[in-house]
Amino acid sequence: MRREIVVLGEVAVAVLCVVAAVLSWRNGLVVTSFPGAGDVPAFDATRYVGPWLILAAFLVTVAGVIGIDAGARTMHTVAERSTRG
Repeated sequence: MRREIVVLGEVAVAVLCVVAAVLSWRNGLVVTSFPGAGDVPAFDATRYVGPWLILAAFLVTVAGVIGIDAGARTMHTVAERSTRG
């Protein structure tokens, strides 16, 4: 019973990490629009904000590691139950 609770907690934390990574990635891209003037055409400039992008990459990595651990715990639980009964 305890192992199932730990797995559910890990899955919840992994999902929260992915949501936080998406929000961080969105903060890491800043688009500025410049209107056209005379012979100069209008254009959009994209600026990348490093710390937000690094945070997003870190959160995705943490979510992946936690997901792998949750999968391993689940497989261990299934294997343990199949040998018992």
